[in-house]
Amino acid sequence: MQKIEEIYWLRAYGCVAVFLFHWLDHLNQRVDNVVTDLMRIPLVLGTPVFLFISVFVFAVRYDKEVPPGFLLQRVKYVMLPYLVYGFIYSAAQWWQLAESDNAIGFWENAKAYFVYVGWHGYFLIIAMQFYAAYWAYTRWQLWRFHPVPWMCVACVVSMAYWGFAYWFEIEPPGYLLWIAPLGWVYLFFLALVLVRYYPLTPSETLIERPLWLQTLSQPRWLALFVCFIVLATFAHWLAFSSKEVWVIPFFVLFTLALMRGLKGRRAPGWVRYINAYSFGIYLAHPMFFTLTDTLVGINALPLVAYALLLIVVGSVGSILLNKAANTTTLGAMLFGKRLKV
Repeated sequence: MQKIEEIYWLRAYGCVAVFLFHWLDHLNQRVDNVVTDLMRIPLVLGTPVFLFISVFVFAVRYDKEVPPGFLLQRVKYVMLPYLVYGFIYSAAQWWQLAESDNAIGFWENAKAYFVYVGWHGYFLIIAMQFYAAYWAYTRWQLWRFHPVPWMCVACVVSMAYWGFAYWFEIEPPGYLLWIAPLGWVYLFFLALVLVRYYPLTPSETLIERPLWLQTLSQPRWLALFVCFIVLATFAHWLAFSSKEVWVIPFFVLFTLALMRGLKGRRAPGWVRYINAYSFGIYLAHPMFFTLTDTLVGINALPLVAYALLLIVVGSVGSILLNKAANTTTLGAMLFGKRLKV
């Protein structure tokens, strides 16, 4: 498959964004104000970036036909880490609560993680649904239909899903609300649209993209939308997560602008390094954040020192764990395969 430099940049961004979003969760135990809210604005795009890439890469690589065993391979390298890390996080929380007034049974706690998907690995369940959707997309030759109208409908559907869910205060257990594909379907069709117009050969150019795509890819529209978000933040109108109505147009404009701006810009070594360990960092960093809080304490250090310690322990610990796991094939399947970049 042709190396697409923009994806390296996007994956690194997504990894850092998710890492820093959870980092802010820990800092918010000590400071929570409009400054930390503003810091979250670019970070809400982290999870959508990973989901977008999961479809984009397969659409470029496989086009109209996936190989035999496609879904089985995804189960091995996506769902096995989900089960392993889900067990680790579940057991750790059960142990932590055992000596407190909020003690809970082991299996009851495990149900919250595995049945109600109550941990940050919910992303893997959504990704698995996207893989199954792409298999169906090729199996039934749905590529015969132009993806642009479907993308427009999907954006409306996703915005309506989150809007109605929050308006009517629908709160199923765990993260069940978050894993429903309706809230993320816009990412699936956005990826198909961009692959359709991506210049995969030297003779193809960005000029061949339709006018609306060229227009929305211009950075000024993204900048204008960011200005609106900043003003809304100061007005305290917004909640900050990847599961918000305003994130959908934000992500579309962000992705169009970056795919245009980064075209042909080779990703440097540090970006590729983050790519290689991105899956392991995504899965493991909250564990090292919690370990830091447990061993050092939340208030034991000055705020800046505490913030830096979380970054160092969370990143280095996650990378070293992933390096150790990838010394064997089984370890890679259980703890997250390192990407070849």
